[in-house]
Amino acid sequence: MPDTTRVSPSDVKQVTLPSPLPLDCGEELETVRIAYETWGDLNEDKSNAILVCHALTGDQFAGSPNVVTGRPAWWPRMIGPGKPIDSNRFHVIATNVLGGCMGTTGPASPGPDGKPWGTRFPVITIGDMVRAQRAFVEALGIDSLFSVMGGSMGGMQALEWAVQAPEQVFTAVPIATAARHSAQNIAFYEVGRQAIMADQDWCDGHYLAEGRRPGRGLAIARMAAHITYVSESALKRKFDRGLQDRDRASFSFDADFQVESYLRYQGHSFVDRFDANSYLYVTRAMDYFDMAARHDGRLADAFKGTPVRFCLFSFTSDWHYPPQASREITRALAAAGAEVSYLEIESDKGHDAFLLEEPVYEDALAGFLSANADLRGI
Repeated sequence: MPDTTRVSPSDVKQVTLPSPLPLDCGEELETVRIAYETWGDLNEDKSNAILVCHALTGDQFAGSPNVVTGRPAWWPRMIGPGKPIDSNRFHVIATNVLGGCMGTTGPASPGPDGKPWGTRFPVITIGDMVRAQRAFVEALGIDSLFSVMGGSMGGMQALEWAVQAPEQVFTAVPIATAARHSAQNIAFYEVGRQAIMADQDWCDGHYLAEGRRPGRGLAIARMAAHITYVSESALKRKFDRGLQDRDRASFSFDADFQVESYLRYQGHSFVDRFDANSYLYVTRAMDYFDMAARHDGRLADAFKGTPVRFCLFSFTSDWHYPPQASREITRALAAAGAEVSYLEIESDKGHDAFLLEEPVYEDALAGFLSANADLRGI
């Protein structure tokens, strides 16, 4: 049986992996804990497990409130009884990624000397995150997953699962994602990383040992990234050029505009729930993600002979991971002879549309899962 514990006082469920975890950088993590949550029961033959993978700033609390921060679930429309990811039919699992800060081993965790890893933590990749998840699923005694799914960085993990362990994945649902990080996205995340590292409280990454936090830099990083998650039309609809709690401009550098106040709120609230070094490590992992590079630039070769059944979703106003990125993956899967369907959803909500109310998207995902569950006899 795996070493399963709950960490006091936050009451986070964890599994300690039974073996050291090799990493793409050539190093190895001797001890790795994976924090997780589940919804619904595992059936007798363990064939109904769905792994939900989170985006950059997400966590394992996809379908229930976060017991650490008190924040609500981040995917409540999707997970639960009678919902598209039906917990009456499926055993739904979500983990905090390797390098995260909600209970899984990361830079804020104790290192071998008992002090926080800080920037001594090895640089990780999406591939490393998935290897850790695979070891975690194996520790739970589950041989294969009915589905692996997620949006944004979660979609990258779903694609990586399908390539690393195609025999262990029946279906994969990559949502609002890409097979490689674009130069534009690398640029946005580099601005955020530099903001964190320029904060005098960053302390070369060892701020926890110094009793400090680079809150200003992390808030700016969040503000810059958040701009990429929303569309211009969504910002115009919600804020346009509306003033914040005033009738006229103040002729100062105060938050005159509602959109400024909104971004400042997003930045400051983020500092209370996320670790700055985790932000550095996880964004870097996304930058390194490039599935075609491992196959001499031919993305189709990554999926050659795959038995996995794919369903991809994109959103028309998403400029962070635009529909073209999902179409590229779909073409590569078709060229590899894979079973694949793709749906481009008309939406003006930007990248965050995958987290928001989109009935066509929700119905299509529910239909895909139900049809394939019937096919598998679940």
